[in-house]
Amino acid sequence: MPPQRKTNTPSGLGTKMLPIKDAILLLQEPKVIFITTHHKPDGDAIGSMLGLALYLRKKGHTVYPVSPCSIPDFLEWMPGVNTMLDYEGQTKESTEALKKADLIFCVDFNDYSRTKHLEQPLADATQPKILIDHHLFPKPYWNYGVSIPEKSSTCEMVYDFINLAGDNSVIDADIAACLYTGVLTDTGSFKFPITSSAVHLMAADLISKGLNHTRIHEEVYESWSESRMKFLGYVLIEKMEVFHKYSSALITLSRKDMNLFNVQNGDTEGLVNYPLSISGIKFATLITERNDEVKMSFRSKGEFDVSNFARLYFDGGGHFNASGGRSKTSLTDTVAYFKKILSELHPK
Repeated sequence: MPPQRKTNTPSGLGTKMLPIKDAILLLQEPKVIFITTHHKPDGDAIGSMLGLALYLRKKGHTVYPVSPCSIPDFLEWMPGVNTMLDYEGQTKESTEALKKADLIFCVDFNDYSRTKHLEQPLADATQPKILIDHHLFPKPYWNYGVSIPEKSSTCEMVYDFINLAGDNSVIDADIAACLYTGVLTDTGSFKFPITSSAVHLMAADLISKGLNHTRIHEEVYESWSESRMKFLGYVLIEKMEVFHKYSSALITLSRKDMNLFNVQNGDTEGLVNYPLSISGIKFATLITERNDEVKMSFRSKGEFDVSNFARLYFDGGGHFNASGGRSKTSLTDTVAYFKKILSELHPK
């Protein structure tokens, strides 16, 4: 792999954003609260949004959790999902909820653009906005909040927020299930280096509150459709390229590939991780052709900073070992550009 450039990024945000503890004062009286997360949400996005929503409801608030789009099938079981609005499918109801809100919570993203069609409504909203996130380089939008890249997940940070408010006793089995889901998925089932002792202590506490961790693992990882399983086989045999001299691997998926197996929302989740199981592979990339752009997911092991890689070459960012990006060119041109970068970063 190429020489790595570590980024000396502060944990917090160098703006006028007030500390998250100050936002707790806004919750002393019942409020109407709008919560949202990023487009194409994953387990941490939905887990943190619903876990926070369930907690705030138990504290007497009226809460509208709104996903920017539909959620993956493997998350449909989650507690509180039936109270969630889909902005793309329920635009009118979601817009009304935003107008009614006294406060806006934004979880698991730090740039309005990550919400896609919700970007402008959020930018136009004048209510106090509160950020809970763990990604690098948050934009200076929020009135209150916290952004700590060293945290395993936003769900861990919602757990910290509840404890900061002195409400650990309010956490029940449903809240625990939501928060555990985000930690489970964002830590790769507790195997990523970001998994600290605090994460395991959190999991132990959630189990003590009635969490059924076995069921959650089954729902997230063992509830595939037959077509998704066949799709995985096709991807690994036909669509994965391995570049041993670069310690890298690439999976490329076109619209035709996904239509062939009737790929549903969430069916590509986790695909980018499979090449990292190959001995010697330290950098894996998934490139998918979407309706309006080409999306990219990057994963790494060891000291290769995929967040920096995504930011330099593909208008993206994220975490040190897990990141994403996008391309405005065609799938063919994007793949060619990616391979050119590999050859330049990894001279023979």
